[in-house]
This record gives sequence, C-alpha cells and structure tokens, in this order.
Amino acid sequence: MNNKEGKVIILINNNRVCGILGITYPIVQAAMNWITDANMVAAVSNAGGMGVLGPNAGPKMVGSKRINTEERIRNELRKIKSLTDKPFAVNIILPEEGVDDNGFYVRTTLNVSFEEGVKHFVTVGKVNRQVFKEIKDQGGILIHRELNPTTEAAKRAEEAGADIIIATGYDEGGVIPQRSIGTFSIVPTIVDAVDIPVIATGGINDIRGVRAAFALGAEGVYVGTRFIVSDECPASDVTKQQIIYSKGTDLLSVSSTQRSIPNKAAQEYEGLYRNGMPSDQVDKKISENGGLRTGMLEGKMDEGIVSVNTAIDLITEVKTCEDIVKELMADFKNEC
Repeated sequence: MNNKEGKVIILINNNRVCGILGITYPIVQAAMNWITDANMVAAVSNAGGMGVLGPNAGPKMVGSKRINTEERIRNELRKIKSLTDKPFAVNIILPEEGVDDNGFYVRTTLNVSFEEGVKHFVTVGKVNRQVFKEIKDQGGILIHRELNPTTEAAKRAEEAGADIIIATGYDEGGVIPQRSIGTFSIVPTIVDAVDIPVIATGGINDIRGVRAAFALGAEGVYVGTRFIVSDECPASDVTKQQIIYSKGTDLLSVSSTQRSIPNKAAQEYEGLYRNGMPSDQVDKKISENGGLRTGMLEGKMDEGIVSVNTAIDLITEVKTCEDIVKELMADFKNEC
C-alpha cells in the first residue's frame, strides 16, 4: 500500500523473517570477517534488525595478554548480552561434510555459543548436516547462505533444516559467487525453489535496493557494505572514508573471488591476477599479508584490500547503525 507521499508501506505483522527471528524489521547485518564486534552487533539489534557476530570479532590482545579463541568469543557474546536484550546471531563458516580442516574454530564457536545461550546462527558454505543437526538439537534458528547459490543447494539447505535462505547476488562484497548471476536474477530463482523465506543480499545500500528485493519475492535483506560505513563498525576510519570516495566503476577484481576499492595493494594484486597468476595463488598471497584485516580493520591501504559491493556510489556518509536501519526500513510498519 502507499501513503499520501507515495512511499511504499509494507506491513510487517505477517513477515515471516521477523516472526522467525523475533525482530522488528526484516534486516540482518552481514557477518563480515574482522570488522564486527559486540558494540556493532548490539547496535543493529537494538535498532530492530539482527546483528551478527562474524569471524575474528573482538580484540585478540588485552594489554600484554593474548586472549585465546574461546575466551575472545565468550567475551564478545557476554558483552552483546550486556548491551541488548534483542535477538542476535553468530556466524558459522561451515566445513565441508567429512572434512575437518576448519574443525577447531567451528567447534569452539559452536560450543561457546551453545553455552552462552545463542539461538540464532548464520551458516555460510555448503550444507553440513551434522552442524545443522547440532544447532537444531539446541533449539537454534538457522539462516543459511551458500557461497555459490543454486536452486539445488537451497533445496538441500531447506531439507536439512534451514529456517531462512540468503540468496547472494554477484553484486555483493566479501567472497564473490563463482557464477556471475546478479541479485536481480538469483533472488526470484531461489524464492521460487523453496518454501521457507528468502532474504536478499548483494548491492543493497539504500531503500531502493530493499524495495527491489521485496519486489523480487524476498522477505528480508542481508546487508554488509552499508554497515561498514557506520559509527559502530570497528573498521578503520580510513577504510570508511575510502569507501565513500570510491565508485563502483573503480572496483578491481583481485581474484575470481574477491574485489576491492582501487588502493595500492589492490592494484598490485589485480595486476598479478590479470597477468595470469591463478586466482587461488592470489588469494593465498592476500591471506598471507593479513587478508581483510590489514585493509579493512587496520586501514593500511598500501598493504590490504577493501572488499565491498558494487553499489558503493550510494554510500556518501558515515551514519549510526540505528540511522542505517531506519533509512533502509522506512517502508515498514506494524499495523494492528
């Protein structure tokens, strides 16, 4: 329905994403590596969305003391709970079934999350039925994102117990899907393939992207890049300003799975990739030089890449997470 100003009004009383997650607005903050922490997660949740604690969140050192993985995750979870009584989620990067190469981090994250009473999880990767079962056995809610989304993968996730599917378009930041299928194409395809609700991600930086996602059949949005340029995001202020100054046409493909704003490091990696270095070798070099931590958390533009979606032209200023949620969710309201 429309109001007098022509703004679209979407009633959220019956929105399945809000109902499943227990949130006010159907917006989930993406689980970004290195650049989430308790303050950011709580800020998004307090604004009515769902904050997500991503990998490598929180400080690894306190003074001269190094904090181990278990303690670091537990500290962040307890801090989130001290800052909000709203639902929030934890990210789980799924190991392939039968492979235990990421077992320690996954096991530690799951165990601590269960012990701390976490009920919402964003799983990323190919369906791992054992991890799904553990989460469901604990009464957990599963939001699943396939890195290379297909209708077959979405159906497998639904059958394995996923409550919500994230449909990822090639427009996204982070790890880029290997099929060049944009958000406008993948979202309705996944919506038609499953019975559970779908949330859209990839290039959603303003309310027009939200409206488009819902027009395509999505029942929520999963937003990363726009939340990087927020007051609460622990990303470097240098990084935030570089995102604001950059344009989508400036972005460089540094490998088949990653893109970056055109800083010095990205130009070097892009040159290697363009001149024939295999993508996995470029990714390895990026990882050896600190991965996303260097450019995004520390703001070292000469050393690290800054991964963003393709719609960064729409990001023109740093705002609070609350203001971002209000801006993107301005069409939504409850009506009894």
